[in-house]
Amino acid sequence: MRLAIVLYEGFADWECALLMAAARTHLGVDIDVATTNGAPVTSMGGLDVSAHLSIDALDPAGFDGLVICGGLTWEPETMPDLSTTIRAFDRDRRLVAAICGGVNALAVSGLLDRTDHTANSAESLAALTGYRGGQRYRDQPQALRSGHVVTAAGTAPISFAGEILRGLGLGSAELDGFLALYGQEHQTGQNGRAPD
Repeated sequence: MRLAIVLYEGFADWECALLMAAARTHLGVDIDVATTNGAPVTSMGGLDVSAHLSIDALDPAGFDGLVICGGLTWEPETMPDLSTTIRAFDRDRRLVAAICGGVNALAVSGLLDRTDHTANSAESLAALTGYRGGQRYRDQPQALRSGHVVTAAGTAPISFAGEILRGLGLGSAELDGFLALYGQEHQTGQNGRAPD
């Protein structure tokens, strides 16, 4: 199994890190990082990443899924257009996933006009030219999988990883336990505080 992770300069380190580590280390999934022209990129936290290939070289025939990480590049006036790549993966019924600002790329491609989705906020998507999926927006803190499309707010990297892996057919009781372990810090006690 092979997964393409799209990273741009200033990508949000935490949004795809758990997914990449769990998929590669525990499940044997090949992870290929794609960047503009295959150039190295630096994350928001200063992590330097070498790419395996250029975004332009992504072909759905060679991958089981496409994942678009959020970060600094996704402001409406400066965001890159990934519509051709997104539509190609969608046409081939490959998994297509995006988190945080990366969801903007799915929105402008038209993919979210016909599928349930979530994002950082309904307002952030409504500001995008060409987005017509407002009636399909779901306001929720966890990632949302609808068919072969996964979307998430930047605050949901744990459920994002889980929904991608389930969407690839890699769900299991062990995966559920692993994700629950990572999510324990978000559980609150009766007084609204995390348990001691």
